Amino acid sequence: MTLQSKTLFITGASRGIGLAIALRAARDGANIVIAAKTVESHPNLPGTIYTAAEEIERAGGKALPLVVDVRDEGSVVRAFDEAVQRFGGIDILVNNASALSLTDTPSTDMKRYDLMQQINVRGTYLCTRTALPYLSRAANPHVLNLAPPLDLDPKWFGPHVAYSIAKFGMSLCTLGQAREFKSLGIAVNSLWPVTTIDTAAVRNKLGDMANSSRNPEIMADAAYAILTKQATEVTGNFFLDEQVLREEGVTDFSSYARHPLAPLTADYFVSDRILDSLPTELVRLPQ
Repeated sequence: MTLQSKTLFITGASRGIGLAIALRAARDGANIVIAAKTVESHPNLPGTIYTAAEEIERAGGKALPLVVDVRDEGSVVRAFDEAVQRFGGIDILVNNASALSLTDTPSTDMKRYDLMQQINVRGTYLCTRTALPYLSRAANPHVLNLAPPLDLDPKWFGPHVAYSIAKFGMSLCTLGQAREFKSLGIAVNSLWPVTTIDTAAVRNKLGDMANSSRNPEIMADAAYAILTKQATEVTGNFFLDEQVLREEGVTDFSSYARHPLAPLTADYFVSDRILDSLPTELVRLPQ
């Protein structure tokens, strides 16, 4: 199975992991709806929906760049309407858009708290709800949330409870909607990285940690492996990128490292039990 002629609606696809997933699908000849807000490049946030569209077209796909605010129901509904008018339907939804603030309670004001809730949890729920009528008519429909495996260990909440609530809220959407949509044949899964990923958010928020990260292409390849599976046979899973690719037969991950000789840093929300089961040596973040 490939993604040829499939239509993917990807939030936050103007850069980073979202764009990498889009480019991987474009190599099959997929249609990509770039649903993001960025129309002008910023020094710390390179790339726009228009530059992303150019890259997707060069990679072999068809692109529809749309200015979308996932917090705004009207904006989301209009985007899906326009996407369906252009491509005839929606086969895959990737809920990638996310806001990040690794701050404790006194340092997280309500504006920042609301932003993370509105983009991460509400945006995921809204986009999935809006996509549902179209996905229910697709041949092999998938929803993929960029969200961590569910884990209520307090160490994931204490340092940045607001962000953790927002990200695990996306995971709860996976848990509930996988069950809810099972009878419709719609797969709902989560994907999360084993290591930190070199994105603009990591560079801006975590600085030098980008040097000990993997490139977004590892998430794109893992997403591709999931999205090309039969939807009725793979739903309700909390996938990790490296585990997915090892199951696909990948054993050499050196090409994904930003700096091949630098030690890799384990991402947040990945349990010690999982990390211990992997052959990859990782530096674990202090809790």
